[in-house]
Amino acid sequence: MAAREYGQYCGVTRALELVGERWAMLIVRDLLVGPRRYGELAAGLPRIPSNILAARLKELQDAGILRRMPRSRVIVYELTPYGRELEPVVLALGAWGFKALGDPREEQIITPDSMTMALRTAFRPQVAATLPATAYEARFGPTELLIRVDGSALDVTRGDGPVDLAFAAGPDIRRLISGELAPDRAIATGVVEVLSGRGDLLDRFADTFHLAA
Repeated sequence: MAAREYGQYCGVTRALELVGERWAMLIVRDLLVGPRRYGELAAGLPRIPSNILAARLKELQDAGILRRMPRSRVIVYELTPYGRELEPVVLALGAWGFKALGDPREEQIITPDSMTMALRTAFRPQVAATLPATAYEARFGPTELLIRVDGSALDVTRGDGPVDLAFAAGPDIRRLISGELAPDRAIATGVVEVLSGRGDLLDRFADTFHLAA
């Protein structure tokens, strides 16, 4: 049973009882990227107290949303098929929250999993399908992502590889994704730093990944 009950017989109520506790949806968000060890989940949510992380994992496991699985001699947490049904909910929440994101505060960080899900949220497959296949390397502070777009398919992984455009940016990448800042202005103002490749491909990135603020 979840820690909180609302006393109403309603699907929305039951959903909140299962995933409405603090940190629960962020755990789901990160597990939508892929299975994670306990330490990896803790590192991706640096402000979560260890006792709360353990409690949320147990609650989500009891609810059938995630499971513990042995992998290469370690235990990982992964979403069940029932848990993976939350992906469109998480993406919709991300798009809705983007409208109220505002400017980043100094203490706010970008994690690999949060940025991966942000890119999934902003991805426009119908636009990408009309553009040539493109690979990007994006560096957000210590976070480094390899973004491959091929037709309407998107693949985001950690690490590096051959790319058409490599760039670095901070939380202000939001201004590019929202359309507030044109790609050439993003480069000129230092919001985006081109590290290698053709800078004009940032236009393609902005067309492919867009969320209206």
